[in-house]
Amino acid sequence: MGDAQGLIDRATALLDRIEALLPAAPQATDWGCEAFRWRKGPRGGYLQGVREPHRQGLDDLLCLEQQMAAVEANTRQFLAGRSANNVLLWGSRGTGKSSLVKAIFTELRGAGLRLCEVAKGDLDDLPDILDQVRHRPERFILFCDDLSFGAGDSGYTSLKAALDGSISSAPDNLLIYATSNRRHLLPEPQADNRGAEWVDGEIHPGEGVEERISLSDRFGLWVAFHPFSQAEYLEIVRHWLHRLGAAIPQGGQVERAALQWALRRGSRSGRTAWQFARDWAGQAGWDPLSDPHQPDGCHLS
Repeated sequence: MGDAQGLIDRATALLDRIEALLPAAPQATDWGCEAFRWRKGPRGGYLQGVREPHRQGLDDLLCLEQQMAAVEANTRQFLAGRSANNVLLWGSRGTGKSSLVKAIFTELRGAGLRLCEVAKGDLDDLPDILDQVRHRPERFILFCDDLSFGAGDSGYTSLKAALDGSISSAPDNLLIYATSNRRHLLPEPQADNRGAEWVDGEIHPGEGVEERISLSDRFGLWVAFHPFSQAEYLEIVRHWLHRLGAAIPQGGQVERAALQWALRRGSRSGRTAWQFARDWAGQAGWDPLSDPHQPDGCHLS
């Protein structure tokens, strides 16, 4: 009896040591949070609550009235339980694509909207994410930022299935909003166009083109973002200088400096305007840490 008990004690001690070496189990989701990030672990992924989500105001998104109206209307339809579409926000860098998604979330989070961010490298986990939110009472936007795929990326197939191509139905309480600099999310090599054919006077794209379109077509709403004109860029510069409390002298000094800044960066974007305004205000003695109303990375896309 004593030998048997000794074996049991040794086995228990060995199991305790083995258990201590195992990765921790996934954390339980805190559904009291308004925003989440998908975290992948050795023993499965989980939705990690974001305690202080990015607060982005719609009134800070200038020159995007059409884009804002389209995305906000689609999201309000979704919150009201009516039919709505997955959204692809595509276009030039720094023009406010991800900022618009964050601003819509900030505007509508009080109405029950929740934001769940998933990295491109974790798109293979989409079936698990959908299962976790499927029976929740909240309504979720699954946010994929700066999305693009190379040849052989496995997440491409998972996203395609989640949008419209799986035997499992998509949850009624979730939409996918993705941002990308590419309209079709994939590189567009010139060789793909050589596969196009003329049939009875109509052009038929090659298989490579069809493959790209098959993914982007699964987003029911496409919202395009184009480079800002010079006048729009300067309007955004003046907006941020006003928000930062920086003086704008007469004589066009600020405008000339802002245009030179954009020329050096090779971009007249909202992001460029915000960065110029920070630099100008900083040189004028404004301390961003002392301003409780400072914007937080606006027009980042």
